[in-house]
Amino acid sequence: MSQQVVRRLRPCLFHGFKRIHGVRQLAQLSCVLQQEKRGREATHDLEKRVAQLEAQKGLENCWPRLPGGLLAERKSIAVVKSQSEKLDAGETDTGSKLLFIDISNGDATIQALCQLSNTATSPPEFKSATKTIRKGDWYALTGHPHKTTRGEPSILATRVPQLLAPSLHQIPDALDDPETLAHSRHVNMLVNPSTLHPLLIRHHVLTSLRSSLAKRSFIEVSTPILTAGAGGAVARPFETEATELEGQTVNLRIAPELWLKRLVVGGMERVFEIGPVFRNEGVDATHNPEFTICESYQAFATLDDLMETTQRMLLEMEERVDEVRDGRVLVGLPAMNITFRGRFPRLEFIPALEKEIGLPLPNLSCATATDDLLALFKDKDLAMPSKPTLPRLLDALAGHYLEPLCQTPTFITHHPAALSPLSKHSTCPTTGQTVAARAELFIKGREYANMYEEQNSPFVQRQLFEQQLAYRTVDGEGDANERGGQVDEAFLEALEWGLPPTGGWGCGVDRLVMLFSGRERLGDVLSFGGLRNVVGAGGRRR
Repeated sequence: MSQQVVRRLRPCLFHGFKRIHGVRQLAQLSCVLQQEKRGREATHDLEKRVAQLEAQKGLENCWPRLPGGLLAERKSIAVVKSQSEKLDAGETDTGSKLLFIDISNGDATIQALCQLSNTATSPPEFKSATKTIRKGDWYALTGHPHKTTRGEPSILATRVPQLLAPSLHQIPDALDDPETLAHSRHVNMLVNPSTLHPLLIRHHVLTSLRSSLAKRSFIEVSTPILTAGAGGAVARPFETEATELEGQTVNLRIAPELWLKRLVVGGMERVFEIGPVFRNEGVDATHNPEFTICESYQAFATLDDLMETTQRMLLEMEERVDEVRDGRVLVGLPAMNITFRGRFPRLEFIPALEKEIGLPLPNLSCATATDDLLALFKDKDLAMPSKPTLPRLLDALAGHYLEPLCQTPTFITHHPAALSPLSKHSTCPTTGQTVAARAELFIKGREYANMYEEQNSPFVQRQLFEQQLAYRTVDGEGDANERGGQVDEAFLEALEWGLPPTGGWGCGVDRLVMLFSGRERLGDVLSFGGLRNVVGAGGRRR
């Protein structure tokens, strides 16, 4: 048997005391959770638990400082199991006091045997030390890798388990209370380990994104989150005030785009950022006011370059997730049922839309384009979007006819110019329409990435900003709180210093996590759920 001492810090899953002589076996601890309700006193169970700890150990001893050297000596359960499996099956001393515990650190579980005769402890001390063990407690266990006579890898304790932090609540076998599920994410994680799957997948998605961009010589940067203007997209921002800037409104950014382009102007040819953005809009299955985005900008990259890079990056991400998908920690993770191998199909926006509608679109540069599309909506009996400007009508047509075609990974390319005010524009040789050098990646009818050849002329960009402003203020329906309420003079001034031809790329990280973890709700892949859950959890009081 290895003489190497094993120390382990982890949740303790108590399976009960067992007398080897077969006299009796105590029933497994009850796992009925007393649900907390707003404004009430502590539960009876909590009071009993606190009284038990006070009587057996004294509350001052239940949250000790860690012993010196514990971190250096700490071994994972996987390592201990590996050491135990190399041993010959051996007998365990059948003394009169033997405690069996299943211990877990989330990705592995192992049985621990704690025997009175091996711990140099008196019977009263042994009983006192082990009487309060409860599912959910954190313990330090010292012992040797061991294999039972039945060949089960185990840890044979040489000391009684040391309590490091007790759980004051009983962890239930199942959890279906909506309030607890929504507002007590940590309880949900303890009861349902699969709740952790999206968070682990998020780690691998982010790691893969950073690795893919870094090996292509991109530099990761951080840009301001609090700004004088939200910038970079059309959305309603969150507004606040800073103590040092009395009377001046500041915004939480809705995109890092304009800041990143300034860095390219300044000479950083390949930059990217992964971070939060904020849009003061609705909450649904695929939208949350706070979400994580990855944006990159590469000087001299064309639209074809961006699409090809997207395919390679997603394939690298798929390969990384596949490497960890079969591990124990991700048992039960739903299969993605798609692959990023091979060339993605490409649908040109206007030709594909005309094919699905069965007739040509009107001249979208004409003054009557909006009225012509309104007539099309009535003729096809389509649901009319609110505030039916030209961009909104085109976006609604794409949502109805094009996006459902994109079940496997598919690029929709060359959008009408009205949908892309920050991109390069050109005349389509097939349709004669003015289109954008833009592509969106859709999978299962849902958008995952967006890419452009960026507009770099300050003069053309000014015209496009003014056109965007006109769309937002048509018929008095514009909203000064939404981006597009004014021309961004600061960004135009930055363009005057020279932005080289640049390819811009962005993806929603949360949606990628949804895809790879098999979740259908954005809140399921956020550490603490959507905005309502976060506000509810933060506002709870006893």
